[in-house]
Amino acid sequence: MPETNAGFFGADLDPGEGRLRLAVQRSGRLTDDTLGLLHAIGLDFESYGQRLFSHCRNFPLSILYGRDDDIPGYVGHGTVDLGIVGRNLIHEEGVQVEELLPLGFGFCSLIVAVLRDAPYASPDELRSRRIATSYPNSARRYFAEIGGSPEIVTISGSVEVAPSLGLADAIVELTATGSTLLLNDLRPIHTVLESQAVLVANHAAVADAAKKANIDRLLMRVDAVRAAKRYKYVMMNAPESALPAIRRVVPGLKAPTVVPLADPGWVAVHTAIEEDIFWESIEKLRGAGATEILVSSLEKLML
Repeated sequence: MPETNAGFFGADLDPGEGRLRLAVQRSGRLTDDTLGLLHAIGLDFESYGQRLFSHCRNFPLSILYGRDDDIPGYVGHGTVDLGIVGRNLIHEEGVQVEELLPLGFGFCSLIVAVLRDAPYASPDELRSRRIATSYPNSARRYFAEIGGSPEIVTISGSVEVAPSLGLADAIVELTATGSTLLLNDLRPIHTVLESQAVLVANHAAVADAAKKANIDRLLMRVDAVRAAKRYKYVMMNAPESALPAIRRVVPGLKAPTVVPLADPGWVAVHTAIEEDIFWESIEKLRGAGATEILVSSLEKLML
């Protein structure tokens, strides 16, 4: 792992004044969502084939494509300024980086699991047992925090089969849906870490005024894209007499926009509704007297 910026990727990644370097996963479960997000925030770059890096044509940013488990080290050592990576890998590597923003994809959990018929009910009962994992640092750190020192068996793949083969009494492993646990007759007994994709930064980059200005520009764009996914834009017609009830249902980001219609006594109401309460709100709006309700998605939302 390189400890300096100099020469590792050559002059092509020379940051220049305030130019940023971002490491992303070349190929894996975060790749499509990561590239989709970068394009959604308006970055124009190439991402095809076996590219090692790309330059953005419309933003002072260079993108490095690498292995996901290398990204924490790249950021921590200052080889790049920023990285998009699972929080679980930051935790595993134990690098000192600054988490700037959770990105809302790549959700998973690092869990302790045992065989369904095993006699263990909590991790406390495993403090001196044998634990199989592909996250040895995280497992060792967790059990040390609860006063344990189990034997850690590091396995690079198919960790879930270890208990049934007699290789371990329990596992510490990542799960997204829990389906692999069920297939291997395992049950979770503790969650060590809730994880998702995060944008992280090297501390020196955040302390650099020119780079910090461009980091803030990126964060503003990401916030706008993420906020847009949380809301639906809703337009409806309603009698003026229904406005008090409609305002109680959907106050909007500050207040709904009300536009008089040509028909006397009628108005058009425009507002944004959070996705989590969308259908309940629509039912209440219809009950309040709203008609001709039109719903559309948002691309960007600046809050």
